[in-house]
Amino acid sequence: MAKLKIIPLSGLRENGKNLYAVEYGDEIVVLDCGLQYPENELLGIDIVIPDFSYLQDNIDKVVGIFLTHGHADAIGALPYLIDNCDIPVFGSKLTIELAKISTKENSRSRKFNNFQVIDAQTAIDFENLSVSFFKTTHSIPDSLGIVVKTPVGQVVYTGDFKFDQSAIQSYQTDYQRLADIGREPVLALLSDSANAESPYPAADERDIYNYIWETFEYQTGRIIVASVASNILRMQQIFNAAQKTHRKVVLTGQSALKIVRMAIKLGYLDVPDDLLVSARQAESLPNEQIVIIETGRMGEPIKILQKMATSHHHFYHIEDGDLVFLTTTPSHAMETTVAKTRDLIFRAGGNVKSLSDSGLYTSGHAAKSDLQLMINILHPQNVIPVQGEYRNLNAHAKIAMEAGLDQNHVFLLQNGDVLSYEHQQFHLAPAVTAGDTMIDGIGVGDIGTIVLRDRKLLSQDGVFIAVVTIDRKKKRIVSQPQITARGFVGMERNQNLFDTSRDIVVKAVENNLVHKDFDWSELKQDVRENLNHFLWDKTKRHPVILPVIMEVNQNRHRKSQSGASHK
Repeated sequence: MAKLKIIPLSGLRENGKNLYAVEYGDEIVVLDCGLQYPENELLGIDIVIPDFSYLQDNIDKVVGIFLTHGHADAIGALPYLIDNCDIPVFGSKLTIELAKISTKENSRSRKFNNFQVIDAQTAIDFENLSVSFFKTTHSIPDSLGIVVKTPVGQVVYTGDFKFDQSAIQSYQTDYQRLADIGREPVLALLSDSANAESPYPAADERDIYNYIWETFEYQTGRIIVASVASNILRMQQIFNAAQKTHRKVVLTGQSALKIVRMAIKLGYLDVPDDLLVSARQAESLPNEQIVIIETGRMGEPIKILQKMATSHHHFYHIEDGDLVFLTTTPSHAMETTVAKTRDLIFRAGGNVKSLSDSGLYTSGHAAKSDLQLMINILHPQNVIPVQGEYRNLNAHAKIAMEAGLDQNHVFLLQNGDVLSYEHQQFHLAPAVTAGDTMIDGIGVGDIGTIVLRDRKLLSQDGVFIAVVTIDRKKKRIVSQPQITARGFVGMERNQNLFDTSRDIVVKAVENNLVHKDFDWSELKQDVRENLNHFLWDKTKRHPVILPVIMEVNQNRHRKSQSGASHK
């Protein structure tokens, strides 16, 4: 009999980048395909996506990619998985439209068009597996949980969810459907852990809207709202508050415009025709009638606010009397950046307010009571906390045990683990390849730990370049070394340091020229080592040292050889 395997390829012990596989026999179902925005130490990296090695090695087994909702942590990496295959992608109407925007913007996946729109009533049968769905509540409409029915039991993946009894229709959870799922054996529950540490349920969205409206009502100047374009619920609340307070809305960025126009066209956003205005049109309006929504190029609007506060934005600068209203919850890695941004805004004459100032706890993810309610409705035999850092997963594990599960039926996994079901129980099988793939510009996976280490060194201690021209036949230096430094020390105030460095280079080159067995690599290594010891002794810094050795040949033509190293 075939084995059931549950394989978290990404999304565990981290924020975002969700990617899970359910495998039975020769069929693999992929659940979500998300990205992660880089933390501060990933210098120059645009986004981080999962390592797709296991799926690419077993691509013939993949029967479909199933998406729970339209946020980047669920769909952002899709263009990089489907660029050279024709696997069908399933999702709700809004989710698929957002996925299409993501794939069309990426040159690797523009031609892909195997999208399949499903809803909560859809069931898709494969040879051994059957996939169905259930409606969930999140900050974006049309969010779905996924049920994978296997010959040995159901595997349920919640996606991002919470319970909100006041949610409007397109955001409501289908409790009856959940109860129906729970009437059949649920072998394993993969459940959202992102908010598991919080003992407080999220505030009702109606209370959040009232706070947004009151903020707009009592602000006399311009309002700059930081939000996420794909958070459709929050965008609708902002539009409603602007309309009620007789303000016009300016959307910055083409990506935000695409998402909003698409959501309006499909009926997920209700926006009066005259509410949205262009930046040029807004110039003729008084400040008290303007709302500017900044969504950020990569989904994090905070860094764009910094540009506004320091007059580096291409169009908008924060002025006296402006209110910057933070309606997005930045990642933990951005907390220092948010604090710095607040300070810059105040220096520019603006004021800052956020949803957290209201005392209302806002989150699109399940808190403790929501997680236990999900367990009590579905009655899973095993719980696998997913989507969150280790502390979140661990908190969720404790919550599951409080709800009655034995600790042997709660699995704290890590990316690449394989949970195999045999003899009516799960056990860990040999792990598969899992990790991060860095995206920098058009490069995919060409940035590894060595490049990141070099970037970190360059950002800390700079680069030190020594250029020297030699005549190897005559065993002499043709011209004195030229020393240049960037990001190390100032040349004008440290002339003695550079003069001594020049002498050290001369000595290292002359020592190598007198050897009969001349070797370019040994010459460059000697220059690096001698300079490295000297510079560390004088400055206690380790710059990246780049020796450039040029040779003059008999015909007076020059050829060059160069190398670089670091310590």
